[in-house]
Amino acid sequence: MEASFLKIVAEYDEITAQMAGGGVDIARLGRRQAELQPVVDKINRLKKAEEDLASAEELAKTDEPELAQMAGQETEKLKLEISNLESAIEEALLPRDPNNDKNCIVEIRAGAGGDESTLFVAEMFRAYGKFSEENKWKPFIVSSSRSDAGGFKEVIFEIKGRGQGDGPYSLFKYESGVHRVQRVPETEKSGRVHTSTITVAVLPELEEKDYAIDPKDLKIEATTSSGHGGQSVNTTYSAIRIVHIPTGITAQCQDERSQAQNREKALAVIRARVAAHYQEIEDKKIRSLTKSQIGTGDRSEKIRTYNFPQDRVTDHRINQNFNQINLIMEGKLEPIINALLKADIEAKKEALKK
Repeated sequence: MEASFLKIVAEYDEITAQMAGGGVDIARLGRRQAELQPVVDKINRLKKAEEDLASAEELAKTDEPELAQMAGQETEKLKLEISNLESAIEEALLPRDPNNDKNCIVEIRAGAGGDESTLFVAEMFRAYGKFSEENKWKPFIVSSSRSDAGGFKEVIFEIKGRGQGDGPYSLFKYESGVHRVQRVPETEKSGRVHTSTITVAVLPELEEKDYAIDPKDLKIEATTSSGHGGQSVNTTYSAIRIVHIPTGITAQCQDERSQAQNREKALAVIRARVAAHYQEIEDKKIRSLTKSQIGTGDRSEKIRTYNFPQDRVTDHRINQNFNQINLIMEGKLEPIINALLKADIEAKKEALKK
């Protein structure tokens, strides 16, 4: 058994002893014990499987053919179990993204391509909504700007909920970057394929206890909500615009009816954007030292191409193609996300070996 596995068991046993002795920080010890419990259970199963394997290999040496055959079959079965357990333990010991359990804020903006780009923003917003629902999460619009073609110049929305595992950010974080679409627009009479782009930014939604901003650094304004084309849609000052003075980062929300609700959502967005801004500065400092992530997370990074004529979606970070583009646009993103998760795990494993 690997030494790193034995260290985990030793740490778990030490914590158990400290808690039994009435340690001063029972809450902290209890949280760490709860984190280690599933890993320790797997390690104990691995130890038992290795002992059973040694017995089966010894039994396979018998002169009785029938017994030797049964022992041989058991040996192969145990080797597979051991391999799976080792892999599961290694994954459990990988550095965990502290934001994986959080809700997220998704911002989709039209890029190059005019009306076609705004239409694709609307389609991706719909696809993300369906993907959210399949995972028992719910999307809520924070703000949006419609285009004359019926799409969105920009749409910003929250995704909230707790499913079986981590929160929405754990999966949606792989969507950050530039998405390119290649297809023949409905208005294109010559049948020529057009290329357009949209930008997706995914930010973990942070509570005030996670990331506090000094109120003195915020300028909060109430305005009248504006609708399609910029006209005022009501005469009450319910829309909220917030500016983070040190960085100039802004956020606004007008989709809720009450000023208090718009203020709450705008504060959530400004908190996420400011935190992401400073985190990106830190990430750039260490990015050259490690390649343990799939993609840089940079908004300018081209991550995926949707080629409709060839029924192919290509994720450039893992250089992998996916077919059935119509299903993907209906929110069936699992094959892509699962492939990215797998590649991310492998990249982190390699980084730990260095």
